[in-house]
Parts: sequence; structure tokens; C-alpha cells
Amino acid sequence: MNKIDDLLKQELVAINLGLDRFYDDLKEQKVKTVQVNWKPPAANQDKIDRFLAGFKKDRAAANKKAVKRIEEAEVFLIDAGIAKDTLPGMKDKMILHAGPPVTWERMCGPMRGAVIGAIQYEGWAKSEAEAEKLAATGEITYEPNHHHQAVGPMAGIISPTMPVFIMENRKHGNFAYTNMNEGLGKVLRFGANSEAVITRLHWMRDVLYPVMKDAVKLSGGIDWKTLVVQSLQSGDDCHNRNRNCTALFAKTIASYIAMCDYSKKDLHDVLKFIDNTEHFSLNLTMAMCKASADAAAGIEGSTIVTAMCRNGTDFGIRLSGTGDEWFVAPANTPVGLFFPGFTQEDANPDIGDSTITETIGIGGFSMAAAPAIVKFVGGTVKDSLNFTLEMYEITETENENFKIPALDFRGSPTGIDLVKVLETGILPRINTGMAHKKPGIGQVGAGLVQAPIDCFIKAAEYLQSR
Repeated sequence: MNKIDDLLKQELVAINLGLDRFYDDLKEQKVKTVQVNWKPPAANQDKIDRFLAGFKKDRAAANKKAVKRIEEAEVFLIDAGIAKDTLPGMKDKMILHAGPPVTWERMCGPMRGAVIGAIQYEGWAKSEAEAEKLAATGEITYEPNHHHQAVGPMAGIISPTMPVFIMENRKHGNFAYTNMNEGLGKVLRFGANSEAVITRLHWMRDVLYPVMKDAVKLSGGIDWKTLVVQSLQSGDDCHNRNRNCTALFAKTIASYIAMCDYSKKDLHDVLKFIDNTEHFSLNLTMAMCKASADAAAGIEGSTIVTAMCRNGTDFGIRLSGTGDEWFVAPANTPVGLFFPGFTQEDANPDIGDSTITETIGIGGFSMAAAPAIVKFVGGTVKDSLNFTLEMYEITETENENFKIPALDFRGSPTGIDLVKVLETGILPRINTGMAHKKPGIGQVGAGLVQAPIDCFIKAAEYLQSR
């Protein structure tokens, strides 16, 4: 009895398992606390353990080579073109989309809405009803952007006569492509397809594109990686916060736009459009990331992820050592902040190629660089720091280019390693926009989501079977 009395008289010390928010609350109350980072075993932990037990640990050299190629990439915006004349393998009556392969029958609402809009934009159908009917006939070929060295945010739709930017990785000699950003809200990439959406797309093709093409050519090439480096040190994460990167691009391109031989109104409208479109730089940053990640593909034995993307139905990843093979699982649904009138029930599962940013260490992996992002996607400033710190646990290196001021200029966590994901159970964190699950409505908010574990398990099983 005395021993119990003595025990109760001692200073209380708490041990917290798992969620660190409870730990933080206790610390704020001046309670001595020890945090233990523990989580229940995954439902498929046996599969994971078998893979890890049998996996050869000689991946180190291959992984170092892969991330070195990502870090060394020198990516420049060099030109613009029309998709069917520019993208490798692009054909008439072909529509490219975000994410891994998906058929019309399995497409989510916002992607269907974007396809319907693209069909009307191309003039293949006169009405939404005609466009929807044509989309299901089999006359149109649907393929992922990634199969054509391209990326596009959200639905990511690129049709034959849409304009695209051209990025060159001058270090490794490869190219990447992307469409042009329409802005936020009711836009094609979020599944909206009203007359106003189509009219804007036609203006982008007929006015924005020729001005941008001439201005970029006059520049001799814009070092996009340098813009991203500066932006990360100025409050952007370069996925969902692009304010500084777009401003830097506008500053860089403005003098060349002024030299272009178009009407004053057209030049004014182009500059105004860029100024009003905070996410204008997003697509270009995605193409930079694509050109960087593709340079790391095809390295035998490497378990570094070279692509993450989603089509609103499935989430897919590729590995450096497995080439063009896709490992796919159902996409998770983001949780975050919603525009007035919308709720979590309206949100479509995760969609878009923009996770190529997280793939090379920016975006959600660099949220600590952009504390203001929490006002757009939800969470707290502390969350943004913790998300970045957590990603160091599953990555190969700290990027020597992308420095994070809030972490004493520590390099961003770069090079997602399949093995580290399975060993730790920590999944890649992503910040993203959210589309309405029904076609034709558009953006409803922005939030946070994680990649599904099953993609990584399938990749492990594939490696075991080789």
C-alpha cells in the first residue's frame, strides 16, 4: 500500500502512442510527455514483411543515381506548339487525360465533363448531349498524358488543337509538355464545360498561344528550375501556391511580350490573363518536374518513384527500375476546405498529374516552405511543417536545389523510395484542388490527401515476381 502511495506522489509522466496532436496538447499543459511514433499494423502487413525480408539491399547505388539525375536536371521553357503537331504520338480524334490509363466507362464525373467540353471545343459535336454520345462510341482514343511525355493538372485533358508548352531538360536531352492553365473555378480541368469555358479555351488557342509562342522564342529559353528555386524561398510550394512563381514568370516574359507584333489589346489581354491567373505557372512547373523525373527512369534496380498521378478513379505510380509499368489502386478522396455551398460529400476522389511535383520533392513535400497554403487546403502551419518533416522518412535525399527557409534552408525531401514507404508505413502527402464529383460543375475546394498503400504493395509484388 505504501508503495502505491509513493507512486501516486511522484510527478506524472505521460507516454503518447501515435497521433502527435495529443502529445502537443499535453506539452502545452506542461505535462512531461514522451512521444512514441507507433501505428497499428497495416491490414496487408504480412505481404509487406515478406517483400522486405526477401528484398536485396543493393538498391543503394541505383537509387543514388536516380535522385542525382533528378537533382541535376536543367529544365528550360523553350517553345509552344499545337498538341497534334507537337506531342509524340498525338493523333486526330485522340484525347489525353491525367493519371494512369482509364476507359470512358470508368472515368469519373469531372473527367467525363472535361472530355465532353474538349469534344465541343474541337467541333466534333455541337451540343453537350452529342458530345457525350460521341465520347462513348469508341471513335475517340483515350490515353494518359504520361504516355506522350506530357502532364496536365486535374482532368488534364489535352485534345489535338489545344496549345501546349515545350520544356527541354538540357542536362539530359529529354523533353516534356503541358497544356496552358485556364485559372480556377469553372474551368475544363475541373470538369466544367459551359459555353464560357469553351470560349475561353478558343481565346487561349487563338490569342494567348501565338503571343506566348513568340515571346518564349524571343527569350531564348527561360530557366524554369531557377524560378522554382526562388519561389520556394518566397512562400510557394509550387503545387497549390504559385503566387510568386507566376509573378516571377510574368516579370520575365513581359518584356518579350512587349516586343511581339500583335495588337495592343491582344498584348494587354495576355498580360492581364497571366496576372489574373495565379496558377498560370503550375502547368509549367509540372512539366519541369516531368522532365526531371523522366531523366531518372530506366535505372535497373532502383526503387525510386518517377511518377505519381491520378485520374479521379485510380492512383498510379511508376518506378525508375520498372520503366513504363503502372502500379494502380483506387484513388483516395481529399479532405479540406470548400467553396460556399459545397461540402465533403461533393468532392471527387483525387485527380490530376500534378502529383509529379511531390514526386520530385516540392508541392506537398515542401509545404513547410509555404505556410500560407493552409488557408487554401486546410490544416495548420504546424501541420505544414510536420508534413514536410515526415516526408524525409520515405525519401532518398535532401534536394540540393530546393531549400526550405523555415527548416534552416534544409533541402526538400526528394526521391520517394518504395522500400522506405513499406518499411515505415508512411505514405506520400499531397495537397490538391478538389473537383465536384458530377460532370460540368467544376472546382469545389482544395485539400490534403495521401497516396494509397496498395500502389506500393503492387509494385513490391511485381519486383518479387521478376
